[in-house]
Amino acid sequence: MQYDSTTSLSGTLRVMGFSGTDEVATSRMVLTKQKLGSDVTVKLVEGSLDTQQLLSQIATGNPPDLIYIGRDKVGSLAARGAILPLENCVAGEKIDTSQYVPSALAQVTLNGKIYGIPEFNVVQITMANKNLLQEAHVSISDVNGSNREAMTAAAKSLYSLQGQGSDLIGVDSKIPEFLPLWVKAAGGDLISKDGKKAQLNSPQTIAALSWAAHIYEEQGGFSRIKSIRDSADTFGDKNQFASGTLGAMPMEQWYINTLNSVSPKAPMAFDTVRNLKGKTIAFASGSAWAIPKGAKNPKAACRWARAMTSTQAWEKAADTRLASRNKSGQVFTGLLTGNIVADRKIRAMVTAKQSPWSDAVEAMYEANDHTFSMPANPADAEFTAAWQEAVGKVLNKELSVKQALDAAQKTAQKALDDGWASIDSEG
Repeated sequence: MQYDSTTSLSGTLRVMGFSGTDEVATSRMVLTKQKLGSDVTVKLVEGSLDTQQLLSQIATGNPPDLIYIGRDKVGSLAARGAILPLENCVAGEKIDTSQYVPSALAQVTLNGKIYGIPEFNVVQITMANKNLLQEAHVSISDVNGSNREAMTAAAKSLYSLQGQGSDLIGVDSKIPEFLPLWVKAAGGDLISKDGKKAQLNSPQTIAALSWAAHIYEEQGGFSRIKSIRDSADTFGDKNQFASGTLGAMPMEQWYINTLNSVSPKAPMAFDTVRNLKGKTIAFASGSAWAIPKGAKNPKAACRWARAMTSTQAWEKAADTRLASRNKSGQVFTGLLTGNIVADRKIRAMVTAKQSPWSDAVEAMYEANDHTFSMPANPADAEFTAAWQEAVGKVLNKELSVKQALDAAQKTAQKALDDGWASIDSEG
């Protein structure tokens, strides 16, 4: 397939997995449709992307032209031949891949080939209720992960403020989701850099899971924590920070905007997440645009991916978000786009100039400069399921940490070996 950034396009572009409902999406869509031209009709397929449904559509010769997926799904879809390598797309549409956050681009690159165009970057920062910290005589540095003993002690001190059986969580270590973060903080990785060797029962992984799970035991057990989590008004004005029922936790940076919108006067404190040497780290994730095998309009799909992730589109989105925030009398806390150039320009537009929200913005951008991601691999779904199931068995007290991780290691390594063998056999 030959792509050319100057070619006029036509036909229908069917996009799956993208709702385009907020102002950041809709403003970019307006610009992108202009880049596609009036002869292209865009149809957004309703509903979230279902991998099995996608594979079925590919098998029957009727896939969408473009899909919007989590970057952690790119490797396995690429290995199965379900999505196309994008070298020709990148060259023909003159997509500058150096503009993307390196860890984001690495996550959509398998065996040296790019299979997705990154969009957004999601990182974690430490969020805390400042009043609770002060009451428990705990500092933000005690809960940022740099000292595990201090973080455990802080969890106990915060939890004790309302006594046993209360609805207060002192510190939430956020597992299973953030196990990769805590392993990295100790200098380890769940998987080798080449994506071929599972490292689920490494000393760093065992220590990280043991510690993160123990924090829950010091606060009444995981079932108690999960019950409070599940009942929380996460996106409302009675969220855990505003209501004083959560001391601290690592959380994705998009929650800054949510908190500032629904509870701008919440007594917040922010920091990055830090490794055991005190250095900032963040586990990067996000979405990507990919073109399924058998797409009928791959040229329009490629141009859409270029336009939607362009600096121009992101500036338009930031302008729209800024205008919306100004109208409502709220501050603009920025966006992490996955595009380095766009991030730099948008940061200059931020209007959060006073603590604590200025602290949140500083932490967000610092975290974005110190990211890692797990490499794309042909068994990413099976690999992720293996370590997450292991964490679940530990939290539910079905297995010890070592037993759970030893079993997960065998399962994950077999999946990786089989996946890479299938790629090698295809040449």
